[in-house]
Amino acid sequence: MLNESVADWYHLDIMDGRFVPNISFGPMLVEFFRKATTKVCDVHLMIEEPGNFAEQFKNAGADNLSVHLEACPHLHRNIQQIKSLGMKAGVAINPHTPVSQLEDVLADIDLVCMMSVNPGFGGQKFIPYTLEKIKQLRKMIDERGLNVLIEIDGGVTLENAPSIISAGADVLVAGNTVFKSADPKAMIKALKSL
Repeated sequence: MLNESVADWYHLDIMDGRFVPNISFGPMLVEFFRKATTKVCDVHLMIEEPGNFAEQFKNAGADNLSVHLEACPHLHRNIQQIKSLGMKAGVAINPHTPVSQLEDVLADIDLVCMMSVNPGFGGQKFIPYTLEKIKQLRKMIDERGLNVLIEIDGGVTLENAPSIISAGADVLVAGNTVFKSADPKAMIKALKSL
């Protein structure tokens, strides 16, 4: 069904029960997704010590790999590792993390995965202050003339998506909105048409 939809990416959340209070799948399931689709596999690591697993996710078929700024004491090294493996590099930030903390790595990455809920569980409500953070980040990217995508992850709905896009977001992650709708393909199409 998703392969037939107009969705561009699969956003795959990897959780270790340490960085976030939940556990999800690992490289093996990413490999199953890779074999089942030609769409981009956008892998979001919500895990401690992501550098220990980057190569496994590359081998499993990840196209994009995002690591959390808060989990990486050597963030630049993590970004270099992801790029050296041939993937697009993303940095994810939690709701409490100021976008100013991305300043020194912004020119080195392909996307920012901005959490608009507290990471670890689906079905949460969008944190309104995220709109201000999107505007701040959009300004930072545009002032530097960079080609960095802003991805919003959490609480995205058909109702709030227009304001998220107008604030400057490029990519919307919409799990519950899509999968809890009566017609997921139609919901994806509606979101894409905004």
